[in-house]
Amino acid sequence: MIPISEPLPTLAQLRAFLAVAEHLHFREAAAALRMSQPALSSAVATLEEILQTRLLERTTRKVLLTPAGRRVSAHAARVLANVDDLVADVARTREPFSGPIHLGVIPTVAPYLLPLLLPMFAGRFPRMKLIVQEAKTETLLAEVREGRLDVAVLALPTDVTGLAEEPVYDEDFLLALPCDHPLAGDDAPLCRDVLQGLDIVLLNQGHCLREQAIDVCREVGVRTTMTTYATSLPTLIQLVSGGLGVTLIPELAAHAETGTPFGIALRRFDRPPGRRIGLAYRATSPRGDEYGELAAAIRLAIREEDLPVRITGEDAARTAHRPESAFTK
Repeated sequence: MIPISEPLPTLAQLRAFLAVAEHLHFREAAAALRMSQPALSSAVATLEEILQTRLLERTTRKVLLTPAGRRVSAHAARVLANVDDLVADVARTREPFSGPIHLGVIPTVAPYLLPLLLPMFAGRFPRMKLIVQEAKTETLLAEVREGRLDVAVLALPTDVTGLAEEPVYDEDFLLALPCDHPLAGDDAPLCRDVLQGLDIVLLNQGHCLREQAIDVCREVGVRTTMTTYATSLPTLIQLVSGGLGVTLIPELAAHAETGTPFGIALRRFDRPPGRRIGLAYRATSPRGDEYGELAAAIRLAIREEDLPVRITGEDAARTAHRPESAFTK
């Protein structure tokens, strides 16, 4: 334990160092914090003096974290997250849904749900300042755990200790294939076994939808050996339209993407695979009750817009019509 007479790191010094640790670049870190680079460098140097250890390895071309720097960055993230929680908790006692909320959304949901949510949030919670970040699941979970994000919209369950989850809706996966494909001309539901004879095109590494599609294929004994991958759902649909294979697409995305002339046919399964989308946030967050209300507001907006999904959570008993086991993780 550091003697009380010794100087202690300040929050400003920890924020400065954490910005450098995240960007590994002094100029970019200074820009992110809207401070001068000399002031940032001075704050980091003072922190190193206080801790009596080097946190950064500076070269002419880049900045690297020392082993001590990696440990301090993790501690700093937790300290600053706790301070942010303190400020948010006090603000919440004054007025709920006020101040900033950092929201993360996975790429296979963001383009299809945000156009509905953003105006709804602005109308219902005018004092809330929403800051949105789109990223893959692994990144969002790390950002929520470390306190850089407050809440994330992603596929559930996350199976991450320390996070609370609030389910919002379930959606089916549809089979997307070229319009001239032999399977395109029938409306009868397909058996999942039909995947055994098809070339499956996938999203690239890091997308949870990729892993969900692979799980569905694995259940019916399909080995996904395709070497063509896409970075986004619109690109994936273009690959299918171009005859490079077929893919599984969430129904909400299909509802939006196939409205344009892509030359895509959609087929349903007799036992539809799918996924559950909801909110995840730190279980210790003082704003947990607010996030529950946000989830309820999202459910209401989806119901009013009549989107092709099934509401879950508080309305699951009324709206669900197939067992939980039908969904992939």
